[in-house]
Amino acid sequence: MLLQAFVIGAVISFIGSIPPGTLNVLVLQMGLQKKVSQALRFALAVALVEYPYAWIAVEFEHYISASPMLVKHFRLIGAVVMMFIGMFSLWSARRPTTFSIKFQESGFVKGLILSLLNPQAIPFWVAVTSYLKLQSWIELNTSLQVHSYVFGTSVGVLVLLSLLATMANRMSDLMTKNRLYQFLPGAVLLLLGLIGLLRYLFNV
Repeated sequence: MLLQAFVIGAVISFIGSIPPGTLNVLVLQMGLQKKVSQALRFALAVALVEYPYAWIAVEFEHYISASPMLVKHFRLIGAVVMMFIGMFSLWSARRPTTFSIKFQESGFVKGLILSLLNPQAIPFWVAVTSYLKLQSWIELNTSLQVHSYVFGTSVGVLVLLSLLATMANRMSDLMTKNRLYQFLPGAVLLLLGLIGLLRYLFNV
């Protein structure tokens, strides 16, 4: 059961990290800029934060599920963070400053801060864990089972982000010929943030 919990956590985390979001878009940007080592440090930080967020989701599943407004506020935080990072990225691409350059060049610290500010993983893992338990695909009755599952979520996101960085690095020669690629990640994040904000405001 421990191995099953780990594998299911890793697979779901890998698949769940594919849709465009703040963290994977930034990893793609670093890969396109041929900053693979920086992107890998960023991915490691994201994976480390995924662990406690997934653990919170598992341990407080019933409480969070019973509080729709709490889940809604998580989504609002995620939307605001995406919009902020999108605007910051666009601004940095146009007018780089010492602070923006240092922040963009950081890897592990940048990933740690942005992951902590983006707690959308919590409602995601609440919903996923509830479904998996309902289908009897996992059992989280012991502390070892819980931590095996949660460790799998960290491994899954780490593998996915590492693959994104590597693939983006291979495509970088094609993309970097066009200066628009510097603005694309920021524009995508801003758009995703606006969509998230609209969904929050209109309860979609």
